Amino acid sequence: MRLAINIDHVATLRNARGGHEPDPIEAAKVCEAAGARGIVCHLREDRRHIRDEDVRILRKIVKTKLDLEMAATDEIIRIAVEIGPDFVTLVPEHRRELTTEDGLDVIANKRRLEDVIKTFHQHTIPVSLFVNPLDGQLEAAKEIGTDMIEIHTGEYSEAHAKRDQQVQLRRIRHAARLAKSLGMGVNAGHGLNYVNVPPVAAIKEIDELSIGHAVITRALFVGLDRAVRDMLRLMRRPR
Repeated sequence: MRLAINIDHVATLRNARGGHEPDPIEAAKVCEAAGARGIVCHLREDRRHIRDEDVRILRKIVKTKLDLEMAATDEIIRIAVEIGPDFVTLVPEHRRELTTEDGLDVIANKRRLEDVIKTFHQHTIPVSLFVNPLDGQLEAAKEIGTDMIEIHTGEYSEAHAKRDQQVQLRRIRHAARLAKSLGMGVNAGHGLNYVNVPPVAAIKEIDELSIGHAVITRALFVGLDRAVRDMLRLMRRPR
């Protein structure tokens, strides 16, 4: 299972003070050197963290693969096509949210999302859809031609009672198996941390975990290189 690191919050710190530090570009280099197999960044409409120039530079320096998270808006689609990331992950986006709060409603937006996927495929850019672990959403994602899905693990991450965690984990496991059976690549992420990641990492149908906030937070205390390596050790621990 691969680990991709979301570097948005490095840019958040930079933007809080202005200037150039901490530099998300340097953070991406450290993450790759520590063993991350991908770099994730979200170019939001409001540019609250990652900026256009960040993505352009990342495209040049990332040696593994660059996953551009984005809303399916005309402006961001145009930028993504111009820059050419290794793949894009389409996510819902709301101005007042602190971070992405829910999965895409693929069923309600099938026509629009299908058109967007076709646009990216015309430019040989694979597409992932960030979805809740629901059969109907996964089946709709397959119908409109997405290459991958990213399972939204937020409800699992926010569950406190052991029983609730197990319920959500079963939903994630079922969704991963269904997506694989439908022929899609399977990623997962949102809210995963050093405590809750092992059970998700044990799901063999998941190809990649996307983790950001927990790793960047731990890096404040132990350094980014060690934070990435610690997460990788947890993901690879025998079950």
